[in-house]
Amino acid sequence: MKSFMWNLLLAVLSAILLILIFPRFSFAWLAPFALAPLLIALAREPRPLRRALVGGAAGIVYWFGVCYWIQFVLAYHGGMGEAGGWASFLLFCVLKALHMALFAWLAGYLMPRPWAVPAVAALWVGIERTHGPLGFAWMALGNAAIDMGVLMRLAPYVGVYGISFAFALLAATLAFMALRRPRRQLLYVVAIPGLFLLPQLPRPEPGREELVSVQPNIALDEEWKAPAFMALRQQLAYLSTEAALRPGEKKPELIVWPEVPAPFYYESDPDFAREADSLARVTRTYFLFGTVAFTADRAPLNSAQLISPEGKPVARYDKMFLVPFGEFVPPLFGWVNKITKEAGDFAPGRQVVLAPVGEHKVGPFICYESVFPHLVRRFALAGADVFVNLSNDGYFGRTAAREQHLLIARMRAAENRRWMIRSTNDGISVSIDPAGRIRRQLEPNVRTAGRFGFNYESSITPYTRYGDWFAWGCLALSLFAVAASQWPSYRKGR
Repeated sequence: MKSFMWNLLLAVLSAILLILIFPRFSFAWLAPFALAPLLIALAREPRPLRRALVGGAAGIVYWFGVCYWIQFVLAYHGGMGEAGGWASFLLFCVLKALHMALFAWLAGYLMPRPWAVPAVAALWVGIERTHGPLGFAWMALGNAAIDMGVLMRLAPYVGVYGISFAFALLAATLAFMALRRPRRQLLYVVAIPGLFLLPQLPRPEPGREELVSVQPNIALDEEWKAPAFMALRQQLAYLSTEAALRPGEKKPELIVWPEVPAPFYYESDPDFAREADSLARVTRTYFLFGTVAFTADRAPLNSAQLISPEGKPVARYDKMFLVPFGEFVPPLFGWVNKITKEAGDFAPGRQVVLAPVGEHKVGPFICYESVFPHLVRRFALAGADVFVNLSNDGYFGRTAAREQHLLIARMRAAENRRWMIRSTNDGISVSIDPAGRIRRQLEPNVRTAGRFGFNYESSITPYTRYGDWFAWGCLALSLFAVAASQWPSYRKGR
């Protein structure tokens, strides 16, 4: 029992290190060490069930520490109160911890093998890739490398999951060094210096084109009445026009408003539609904004609408990957109040739609969709020359979730070598270059508008073209390695 408690403490230490590498702490230099204590614990624990318990405990601590803001969202915006928010959040942590419990259970079979270092790293990446399809994805381990120039060279080839593999490989090597494994079992780490042979990140350069991003800073609990809503629209139109028509400055390519923070219903509100069309005509600029559209069955859609300089609707993209609890309630959480004020669950969009701006195309994915590398790459593969991420991070309050979300979006720009403009309700509104670097940022929590520079890019990275082949390959190979590790025992048993 004493040994199990020590293993539990080691696993929790890994969870704490994983929490520390991401915002709100951002000690990213800990990323290569974070998994090492957990792996030592797994090597020390021969019993599969106890390994799963150790991994599950680490997972609960990790998700509690990184996504603590979910409790605030459920309690305040979801109307659940403190007790309901905590109960739902703790259940969320337990369910998400099953991923790490599965990793711990399977990794224990790999630890005694001479090829355990790459196999364990592959298993981590493979399970990491399953978070999205199984309900909720957020901070992949590789996101911690966003400001690490050499590791970021991997991004356009194997995406964030390839960087996660590098971190897990380093951690496994350190764990095996602590366990005094033979040196030949550690030689896999010599592949890491090979990253210096990859092409360097694009050099920083100013954007030749410009767009206007408007940050409305609208309170999410605002009760909209006609006079107040009209005054808001007029003020946002003024901010947009003033920024777009500054004397002596270059005409912008686009005006962007963020994911819908107020009841902007372009298709069903004639007054707002008329004002939106007029804004595009007066500024002689394309206008992209968040709106609520509806399906034929009147189910609401979270959408991005593009208006031409002639004041005509050109394209509409409907959000495909919806936010759990915000735009739909997962089946196991049917008692949870919805954060949105819509009458029913949002309907998901069905396809990627680009927004044509002159001879170029904009990829307008919405808010939480930036978490999914395999979705964002589809915009670039379809021909998007620049990304625009319309978001409303106001639900996060003043928590670290906004910085976490920005970190994730920066990785999408680097994977696809695209400029990205994040237009948000109250921050963090930024321009991001093709290396994932922040080039300009608006002051958060103020109503303002600003010009962001960017360039159109048309190159296709290997990650854009081939997607998550590396992550799925890691999952397949690691499961094969687990089976192979047990084959001698199976034969002996027979």
